Amino acid sequence: MNKKDQSASGATVVEPVTEKQSDSLVNLTKNYPGGKDGLQLALAHPECRRRIWAILDQLRDEQILRSPLMERPIWKPIKLGTGLKNRNDFVNAIEKAGGRVRDWAKDLLGRPGFTVSSELTEVNLVIVTGSDLGFTKAMPRKDIYEKALSLGYKLCPPEVGPQLRLQYMDQPKGEWLLVAMEPIVDSRDGPCLFDVEHDDDGLWLICYCDCPDDVWVAGGRWVFVRK
Repeated sequence: MNKKDQSASGATVVEPVTEKQSDSLVNLTKNYPGGKDGLQLALAHPECRRRIWAILDQLRDEQILRSPLMERPIWKPIKLGTGLKNRNDFVNAIEKAGGRVRDWAKDLLGRPGFTVSSELTEVNLVIVTGSDLGFTKAMPRKDIYEKALSLGYKLCPPEVGPQLRLQYMDQPKGEWLLVAMEPIVDSRDGPCLFDVEHDDDGLWLICYCDCPDDVWVAGGRWVFVRK
């Protein structure tokens, strides 16, 4: 399986910024090379707030990926067991929210291997690449899993796939995230994994088959559960 490199992103609810952090941002603007007039023009731009926040999000995510693997903070908490029980429930909810579901993923949602939590719970997700795990070339899924599990991460319950799609509707365009999970056998007897991505056609829940000879690029982003 071939997948291209791409950036990881996603906002997590956090505590309000401290006074010290606010002072740091104030000092950044005070030292702006464009001067007072340039700063005033920038602040008057109608997209100023959104674009500054977007830059901060990007810098945050880059810093997260620079953190030592075991110290990496939670990327995104999501809720499971929200009352959605079956394929129709998830497909309808995703489409109502503005997302899309490939037919192959719809097939997985109806298979016996797809299960949902019986009660409301929350799991904390992290993003890990093959490169983060020390791999310099494309590797089989089992090798990626073994290394991640040895470091204390856990595989995602299958419900993470559709719930992540539903709870991550602000996914940046061009991003794709593989859900590290036990494969679900589809109607053609292929072991498949969920994938959450945003392409030119929209926000998708799709899936990929993991055949015995498949390998996954070192730059691919995998979503694991952090204990």
